[in-house]
Amino acid sequence: MTAVNDLSQFWMPFTANRQYKASPRLLVGAQGMYFRSHDGREVLDGTAGLWCSNAGHGDPRIVGAIQRQAATLDFAPTFQMGHPLAFELSSRLTQLAPEGFEKVFFTNSGSESVDTALKIALAYHRACGNGTRTRLLGRERGYHGVGFGGISVGGIVGNRKQFGAMIAGVDHLRHTHDPARNAFTRGQPAYGVELAEDLERLVALHDASTIAAVIVEPIACSTGVLVPPVGYLQRLREICDKHGILLIFDEVITAFGRVGAAFAAERFGVTPDIITTAKGVTNGAVPMGAVLIRGGIYEAMCDGPENAIELAHGYTYSGHPLACAAGIATLDVYRDDQLFERSRGLEPLWEATLHALRDAPHVVDIRNFGLIGAIELAPRPGAPGTRAYDVFKACYEAGVLVRVTGDTIALSPPLIVEPAQIERIADTIRTELSHAD
Repeated sequence: MTAVNDLSQFWMPFTANRQYKASPRLLVGAQGMYFRSHDGREVLDGTAGLWCSNAGHGDPRIVGAIQRQAATLDFAPTFQMGHPLAFELSSRLTQLAPEGFEKVFFTNSGSESVDTALKIALAYHRACGNGTRTRLLGRERGYHGVGFGGISVGGIVGNRKQFGAMIAGVDHLRHTHDPARNAFTRGQPAYGVELAEDLERLVALHDASTIAAVIVEPIACSTGVLVPPVGYLQRLREICDKHGILLIFDEVITAFGRVGAAFAAERFGVTPDIITTAKGVTNGAVPMGAVLIRGGIYEAMCDGPENAIELAHGYTYSGHPLACAAGIATLDVYRDDQLFERSRGLEPLWEATLHALRDAPHVVDIRNFGLIGAIELAPRPGAPGTRAYDVFKACYEAGVLVRVTGDTIALSPPLIVEPAQIERIADTIRTELSHAD
């Protein structure tokens, strides 16, 4: 057991610190599908850490790669310098990406990947002589990290209201959540493709000549798992092509097997211009993000002299050696253990098991795609979010980790999850819902 003497100094992210520290939940170890708590209990991971540990925890192939790299080359700058693993990992990622993606820009998180993608979009249009294209479009209820660019194009009010005007020149599409027509849908909702036409409304309002890019999550996960209606992403692609607007997919959560394919772009059959990633690229073992860019965007920015820097942007830890070692080993694990295929194979059982909770107390909607799920609960009158939070705490005490966003229980187990563990996750949620008031 690990002794903790003082919890006061760490200002924890996205946490009600005073509430948490009155009754802390501490994780001190992890292996496979399980965390180990400070009081010695095994806790089944129903969330892949924070949507990131797709191959489970403590895989010796990933751990060993990190250990070896730390002993060989612990750090190397990538400003006017390089190291072999950064080039190897970028090559591996472009091979895995949809056809036409040719460049990779490394970051350290999903938030940095989003801000990098937005800056690339602006710089690209400027290089093409379209300097008036400075407007960025996001979507209501979208989550794109916590940088100023990300919260500006994002559409979750709780992430925005404390921080003032944010960056200028941003507007938002309507979200796609339509429970009146689509409640308890299995997979993609049948209704809502027309919501993509909201992009045409914004083009009419602002004029296409002012719009640089549209950024959306293929599945809006952090807001409660909002799956795109059939045809919606395809229509966004068509409208962007019509008006010369770049389409950015934020795949920080959906990439690397979460939807049964390397990328949601592949699963949905829609190819964006830029893809942002993080989380699963290293299985969460070392912080890393990567922005994948289709061919032609980089080349448009290379019309200056050879010694000119194409993009005045980067991070000290872009392409960090330990992160690259973790990323290469993680891609090997995904390939060797066929985890993307395994995810796709488990999807029918996952879907059926989640939707069997339809008759559980307080459940008003269930949504799923790939190995992602959401169970939305009726809020307590005058106390939104408290019912789901109490279920989250009760599940943890019962040995299952789930995630809560508002009054929605969100689920995303590691891709190594076994059928019996899927059943246990659902059974625990049902039990704790039956005890919730």
